[in-house]
Amino acid sequence: MRAFVALALPAPAHDDLDAALAPLRRRLPSLRWTPRERRHLTVVFLGQVTERQRHELEARLRRAAARSADLSLRLAGAGHFGRRVGWMGLAGDRAELRRLAQRAGAAARRSGIAVEDRPYRPHVSVVRASGSDDGRDVVTAVTALTDYRGPQWPVTSMELIRSVQGPRPAHEVLVTFPLGGPVVG
Repeated sequence: MRAFVALALPAPAHDDLDAALAPLRRRLPSLRWTPRERRHLTVVFLGQVTERQRHELEARLRRAAARSADLSLRLAGAGHFGRRVGWMGLAGDRAELRRLAQRAGAAARRSGIAVEDRPYRPHVSVVRASGSDDGRDVVTAVTALTDYRGPQWPVTSMELIRSVQGPRPAHEVLVTFPLGGPVVG
């Protein structure tokens, strides 16, 4: 299965972001806007995970989450990767978020999953250029969101998510791990 570890955005964060995105969606309809049910804050991308790896990974992620404190985050600012993907940035407990990402990445590696070794850049992807678009509209969209500041929210858990590919991509939460719980195992 193809999987990743992520933090969910609560309804108020989605609602506020949807309100900020609405005029841009109307003005730039050719872009591919990420539906709210697929918006998330990736902690670590895992790629392909076997069933054997999954069981060990779950135990290790549970311990990593237990060793991590609750966080307070908010969507803040925007940017883009190249000209093809636009994203929302994060403000709040970014140092603790980085530590959580490091712990989750270490849990994956110890479970035999090859995880990219690169600096963690927390973001929530919100828009992609369509196949024929040269990316100008993505840059226009994120420029309009540069000053965005969403509501703050508490983060008390992280999730292991299965990514379903194909004509109707979807995300399925497999396990939720509470942050700051008792360390087991």
